[in-house]
Amino acid sequence: MDENLKLVYTLLCDDVRIEMGNKISLMGIFQNIMVEQLPVSLIKFAVINHWQGGGNHETEVRILSPDRSNLVVTSQQTAVELAPGGFTDNVSFFVNVVFPKAGTYWVQTIADTQLMDEFPLIVTDTAHVAAVQAADEITQTVN
Repeated sequence: MDENLKLVYTLLCDDVRIEMGNKISLMGIFQNIMVEQLPVSLIKFAVINHWQGGGNHETEVRILSPDRSNLVVTSQQTAVELAPGGFTDNVSFFVNVVFPKAGTYWVQTIADTQLMDEFPLIVTDTAHVAAVQAADEITQTVN
């Protein structure tokens, strides 16, 4: 792995479109999922990773269950090729993903089999909203 590969940011959104001039439009950026009732099946959503650095890499995105023991969904591995000092965006689409219960799920970004980033994705319904740990509390425990 090229040591200068850097994951600049990761975003979750409902949809991604490539516009004229190679511009990326992100629709429905979110950080939590709140629904009336669980389980919920999300028809479609995307994870966008912005990479900077150089070299050839294999990347993937995983979402783990709250106890981290089960893989909810994983993307296919994607080849990322960067010229030295280059940057690129990688979009992973997910369809029909089921979140069976309320909790803090974990979104992981992996490059060349190494965990590059992990962040919480809180999934809740109206019955469990008060019981879910606040995202800023989780961030403090991760950092």
